Amino acid sequence: MMRRVRLGKTELMVSEVGFGGIPIQRLTDEAAVEAVKRCLDLGITFIDTAHGYGTSEERIGRAIRGRREGLILASKSPARDGATFGQHLALSLERLGVDVIDLYQFHNVSTQEQFDEIVGPGGALEVAREAQAAGKIKHIGVTSHSLELAIMMAASGLFETMMFPLNFVTQEPLERLIPTCRQHDVGFIAMKPMAGGMLENATIAFKWLRQYPDLVPIPGIENAAEMEEIVAIMESAEGLTDSERAEMQRLADELGTEFCRRCDYCQPCPQEIPISTLMNLKSFLKRFPPERFFGMMGEVVAQAEDCEDCGACESRCPYRLPIRSIMRANMALYAEQRANYRPA
Repeated sequence: MMRRVRLGKTELMVSEVGFGGIPIQRLTDEAAVEAVKRCLDLGITFIDTAHGYGTSEERIGRAIRGRREGLILASKSPARDGATFGQHLALSLERLGVDVIDLYQFHNVSTQEQFDEIVGPGGALEVAREAQAAGKIKHIGVTSHSLELAIMMAASGLFETMMFPLNFVTQEPLERLIPTCRQHDVGFIAMKPMAGGMLENATIAFKWLRQYPDLVPIPGIENAAEMEEIVAIMESAEGLTDSERAEMQRLADELGTEFCRRCDYCQPCPQEIPISTLMNLKSFLKRFPPERFFGMMGEVVAQAEDCEDCGACESRCPYRLPIRSIMRANMALYAEQRANYRPA
């Protein structure tokens, strides 16, 4: 039986691991629906998706039809202004086929300007609270990739949950963000438990996360076999072995030299290149269907052609990543993928 975790001040009791809804976009409709249904059969009660995840909300809606009771549904909107946020929420409700969403989150709030717009007059927070009062959403959360901003938002009292990347390569949230969330009773949802697809060994990834029983990881799931493996790991009493710890350290050392945490301390770029997006190209390639991947990354790669090789980004990176060489490699990978792509 899968353990339940209290999600902070929401008082929602969710399965100790959730279902991340990005990868099912890559599947056929029927395969996606069956994958979600199998995860429900395994005891998963927490499902996370987003307005921006293509077909994900609609497919999840089909899968949960007749099985809504006991499920905790979470979705997100990238809107910063109230009007657009309201439109996104209405569409999420329609796609999911529900009258109420348990947790609705502001998606990827990673700059002070985005936060200010959301909480300011006419911002998305006003509409979210109106929707909450009207019974369309039960709880309000936020997701981010900016550590300092996330710490501030967790302490602000405005949000009931915080979603942020956490894995054994990206451990920075353990120092201040997670303690802040605990202090303010903000539920912590760990996105990218497999480092956005960069890690392949689920055993060590989830054994490591199991050390923190009040956190809820949400791996992106593409097929039921992936969730079956993860559930078995989470339900096992086995801890990390010495050899697994050694492998974990080897991977952390290896990925740490090239793994972008999307903190965006490298910004601003004089040429306005979205550096962290390009740095994470491999993750997007693994998680999104080809049409979506090329649509997302084409403009980014084109912008990167304007790079003047000034190195300002590298001078600001707290992890001392070779940003320029990684960007060039990813641009070459994009060109290769584009050249070899044959639409079905």
